[in-house]
Amino acid sequence: MRSRSNSGVRLDYYQRIVHRLILAHQEPVTGLFPASNVNSHAWIRDNVYCILAVWGLSMAYKKIADQDEDRAKCYELEQSCVKLMRGLLMAMMNQKDKVEKFKMTQSPYDSLHAKYSSKNGLPVVGDNEWGHLQIDAVSLYLLILAQMTASGLQIVFSLDEVSFIQNLVFYIESAYSIPDYGIWERGDKTNHGEPELNASSIGMAKAALEAMNELDLFGARGGPASVIHVLADEAHKCQAVLQSMLPRESNSKELDSGLLCVIGFPAFAVDDAQLIHNTKDAILSRLQGKYGCKRFLRDGYRTPKEDPSRLYYERWELRMFENIECEWPLFYCYLILFHAFQNDKRSVEEYASRLEKIMVRSEDGILLIPESYAVPQDLVGFEYQKPGSQLREVVGRCPFLWGQSLFILGRLLQEGFLAVGELDPLNRRLGAQKKPDVVVQVVIIAEDNEIRDKLAEHDLHVQTIAEVAPIEVQPARVLSHLYTYLGRNRKLGLSGRKSRDVGILSTSKLYSLKDRIFAFTPQFADLSRFYIASDNELMIDILKGEINFLKSAWDLLGRPLVTLVLKRIHLDQDKIPLAMIQTMRKLKSGYINGTRVMLGSLKDFLNTSAITDLSFLGSTEDGYPDRLHPDVQTYLDEHLLRSFSNRSTMNLRGGQLRPRTLRRRMSCKGAIKKTRSINVDSDNLGMEGPSPLTERRLSSIVPPPWLQANKQSHVSVFATTPEEGPASSPLHLGNELSIRENIYPVDPHQSRSAIDRRSEFVRQQEMPKILIQRHRAETNFADTEVEELIAMLRETENLEEQGDILQYLVDTQGLDFNTAGLGFKNKSDDNANANANHAAAELEQAFVDEVVLELAGGGAAGGAGGTGDGAKKSPALVLPTVIIEAATIPAANSSDPDNAANPSSAIVNAAAAAANSNIHSIANTSNTSSSSSNISNHNNMSPHDNNHDSSQSEGMLEEGRVVTVRDLLKGLYEKACQQKLWGLVRHTAGMLGKRVEDLAKAVTDLLVRQKQVTVGMPPNNEHTITAPLPEVELRQLIHDAYGDDESTAMLTQELMVYLAMFIRTEPQLFHEMLRLRVGLIIQVMAKELSRTLNCDGEAASEHLLNLSPFEMKNLLYHILSGKEFAVSSVARGNLSIVSCKSSRVSKKSQIGLGDPEGEDALIATIDDRQGQWLRRRRLDGALNRVPRDFYSRVWTVLEKCQGLAIEGRVLQQSLTQEMTPGELKFALEVETALNQIPQPEYRQLVVEALMVLTLVTEHNMVPTLGGIIYVEHLVHKANQLFLEDQRKVQGDATLCCAKIKDGKEQQQAASGMLLCGGAAYICQHLYDSAPSGSYGTMTYMSRAVALVLDCVPKHGEMECAIS
Repeated sequence: MRSRSNSGVRLDYYQRIVHRLILAHQEPVTGLFPASNVNSHAWIRDNVYCILAVWGLSMAYKKIADQDEDRAKCYELEQSCVKLMRGLLMAMMNQKDKVEKFKMTQSPYDSLHAKYSSKNGLPVVGDNEWGHLQIDAVSLYLLILAQMTASGLQIVFSLDEVSFIQNLVFYIESAYSIPDYGIWERGDKTNHGEPELNASSIGMAKAALEAMNELDLFGARGGPASVIHVLADEAHKCQAVLQSMLPRESNSKELDSGLLCVIGFPAFAVDDAQLIHNTKDAILSRLQGKYGCKRFLRDGYRTPKEDPSRLYYERWELRMFENIECEWPLFYCYLILFHAFQNDKRSVEEYASRLEKIMVRSEDGILLIPESYAVPQDLVGFEYQKPGSQLREVVGRCPFLWGQSLFILGRLLQEGFLAVGELDPLNRRLGAQKKPDVVVQVVIIAEDNEIRDKLAEHDLHVQTIAEVAPIEVQPARVLSHLYTYLGRNRKLGLSGRKSRDVGILSTSKLYSLKDRIFAFTPQFADLSRFYIASDNELMIDILKGEINFLKSAWDLLGRPLVTLVLKRIHLDQDKIPLAMIQTMRKLKSGYINGTRVMLGSLKDFLNTSAITDLSFLGSTEDGYPDRLHPDVQTYLDEHLLRSFSNRSTMNLRGGQLRPRTLRRRMSCKGAIKKTRSINVDSDNLGMEGPSPLTERRLSSIVPPPWLQANKQSHVSVFATTPEEGPASSPLHLGNELSIRENIYPVDPHQSRSAIDRRSEFVRQQEMPKILIQRHRAETNFADTEVEELIAMLRETENLEEQGDILQYLVDTQGLDFNTAGLGFKNKSDDNANANANHAAAELEQAFVDEVVLELAGGGAAGGAGGTGDGAKKSPALVLPTVIIEAATIPAANSSDPDNAANPSSAIVNAAAAAANSNIHSIANTSNTSSSSSNISNHNNMSPHDNNHDSSQSEGMLEEGRVVTVRDLLKGLYEKACQQKLWGLVRHTAGMLGKRVEDLAKAVTDLLVRQKQVTVGMPPNNEHTITAPLPEVELRQLIHDAYGDDESTAMLTQELMVYLAMFIRTEPQLFHEMLRLRVGLIIQVMAKELSRTLNCDGEAASEHLLNLSPFEMKNLLYHILSGKEFAVSSVARGNLSIVSCKSSRVSKKSQIGLGDPEGEDALIATIDDRQGQWLRRRRLDGALNRVPRDFYSRVWTVLEKCQGLAIEGRVLQQSLTQEMTPGELKFALEVETALNQIPQPEYRQLVVEALMVLTLVTEHNMVPTLGGIIYVEHLVHKANQLFLEDQRKVQGDATLCCAKIKDGKEQQQAASGMLLCGGAAYICQHLYDSAPSGSYGTMTYMSRAVALVLDCVPKHGEMECAIS
């Protein structure tokens, strides 16, 4: 034999070690490694780590293979790797049914097993006898499979195996939202078998998804069919969640050394160098010891205090494991690899020398890595006293193959046999390096030539859909459907991708299919999804957000390409909305919100964009890989025809309005309004104790006081409220005139365009009516009620009224009530009667027409050029038959109120005079109160009045189909969307049971970032969501929380979507917030509106529900960020929220509804700043914001006393036994106690009191705080001290709480009322004091602590260290 080089000899040495320690244990049949000589179970994770050393060694041999036997050794080692990886693959393929089931259920019992028999690869324990769901193990397998394949090994043999692995990718793609048992198979560290979200699992899954993407499993010899496809968005979601969690591992483990494999080799899952550094430092500072690192804090595994007879721990015993946790040398191996990849030689040597000191030598001199080191039983006491001082002993397996394998890899790297790139052929290690700026390409396409020409007027030149051919543009849902064919396999019974979600990263690529190229529009632009898609401003806002997201998240080859189609639906009164034009100009300029963009046409971007091949759509299983799958073919043929053609919306009525249409009025008016439950006026936001929702709703019947105009000096004829009954109501001329400037009293000095809008609250509350009715018998009322409602529905143009009628029908008849054929009974009536009626009506009509036209003179005609509803209807006053009502006179242009006012008032007076004689006769029988919820006054509408409309009546039977109330609601919903009546849109969406498409996704986005969500109004109807739920259950939960209040339920869904958008784009808004209480947020939004608009709560909640989705999101942003905002009104009176710094707000345009009366006005002008601390406390309380490190500081307080009582909820000292200070579970316990407090501002004072207590403990003023501390006592004591001081200095509070010194005070306290309206018997002025300063809340709290706590000495000098 020839003499070998030194390197060859050294490698032979490693080959012997690998053979003796690792390969000697490999089972010859399955290729798996048993756990030990006595345990034949083979864990996926341990097996993959074991084989890494073999793989590394094979690559080292490949480099020096100058002799045949070296090549042979190399091949032998490679085949051992292939054998093991295929052994695991076979074991998993035996459980293919589980993979299929898990895609649907994501249940721990349907997961792949974590360990198999090493003898035959079959399961060894039952589904529920082990924490099998360990996503990190399957992910690690896929990651190493990808790396080995990239290094040239052939592991996968057939296309069936390829589709199985594609399904494993689906198995892990939702890792970011699936709680699992994690790398230590424990789940929650009490080991009770509760899975939790683990950062190490999510990181490993993200790495596997990225490594697998576009990978050919047949290596260089494969074709399109053997390529794995991953949707980039899934990997990115894993990354986002991972970044939000690190350095935390899970809810119960605030830190875990297992994260070393995520921030370094093998996963390299973190892109942010700073975060990698922080995580590593946290692990080293808190978990590193002399013998390795602890797995996590209070890890009881194999410690002398552990009770080996049971698997789980009692909650109180976790404290015993503190400081005596086992230390694992394995983590030194990870650290050596980590630093070797960082090329940090000094650290590598440091850890190598540490490791050598703790390794065990075998008889023949080989260094072995033991599993762990524990403190001996007899030295535990000393170790408690001085952690890290005692010698430890080896426990567990030795050698520990997982660690041994990583140790050998480290040595091969140290000695230069391997370069880091060989262990990472996919270059994952380069992820954290800085990337060049992404340029986002944007293509705007017009739906047809007309829109193209409209854009050209603004100097924006685009192509139409027809012109971009041969490239085909499709909505995202087509792509999502095509992806369901990925991974289908009949033989294995696998059904392909289940999730219907395709994110912006997936739609920003081009796709090739045979010789066609597809571009897809983003998912958010899909109009069929949800009503927020019909708010153009919001869509633009989301687009900007997505472009910004692409800038940071895009890491594929080529540039991202966003394709948008501008459609008819986007037009606003046939014009392209200004906001869109401005955005396109911005895009044209090359920058938008700091992101570089290029606006161009599709063909310009063909060469620079990423293109993915959709080859998986071929029918490979039938042996025709070149032909499209027949189902795909038919789907595409159908879809390509109609994907962008507009659906026609269902019309509630046909034809133009007939001039003679008699319009009836109904008393189901306000039906929608009665369902509202947002409560703003009461001091403790909507928390009146146990009253059921129904009682609370009664308040929403009374119209807001600012609408009750007759209290003002400048009374207008229109401003009577319906409650005042028919006698005083003026005549109401359609809804056009009811919105002129002069109608509602407003402060003349403030520019008021808000009234121009036909807004919901104006219409709903302000339709006074005169009913002139015949005295008909009550008997035929029941049969005709529904008939008439349907007839009215067809005649009314006003969407609000249609909404009220439908709401009533749903309440009484149900959604599926068939309305076809109702509403035109006259066909069966005796004709004579009908004709007589008809003739009379004609006469009256003619007479009234004349009168009105004479009176209106030229005025009405002059005004006709204004903005009417498009249909010009001649006025109709039919006196004796039904409600007197001049059907809309086309209104004058709103910019000229005088022009509008004159004719209308003339008509009113005349008509009122004409009507007067009849009014008195009916005042006693008619009931027009809008609050009467029953339709009791329909007797006035006899079924024969419908003659003029009989030709139209077939409109209800659309194309011969049955038309249910639901169909009518859908039509109304679509119309309301077009007309942007958002309050009505939200309500009808709720009645139709619509769900926000992305609701479950949004909630998951919040939950996985460790934010819990509650819905419903506290304290009685609040439901907490702590784990991801399916859409249907979520919708049901929200529905239950709000009872019949559809509008608020819809708003809740909407807000959850916005919160999820913000947490994705601006996670810093959510710092120090653990629970997002959507009900409270809604109330605070309404309260803030009522403050800014200076109106009462009723009006504020109306305004809130009528905000456009964009403004809603904007308001939410201002409330989350605590920025001051003002409300300005824009065209058509929609409210717009603007930041106070913004130049768009002049003092004039800020809306104030009504004149602040006398005193209030004075107070308001004295000081803007008054109330700002109260407001801030209220916001922080509602958002559950706490100071930094608040929870861990409360933990220190709890350690020194026996408990903290908050609002009757006691936090016991035993919590510190169970949980560590930084543990999320502890924070949630404190949070739950604080959430018992209904009033947000009071909650904030309690938080401040707790902060003072933490200062007492942190400065070690006293050894212990004594028994249970009642935190509210401290707050009330502080309030007392505050009031005493106020009396001394004659402060503001002497006007309310500090003034009365006689018996009245007791009475008031008993009745629960404070003069100043402060919550929880605390003076409003204390809430409004700054925390610092000699009269600040902190000062009083500190004094209260000194007085209340027994432990603080009452006499003598003390060092006062509270700063």
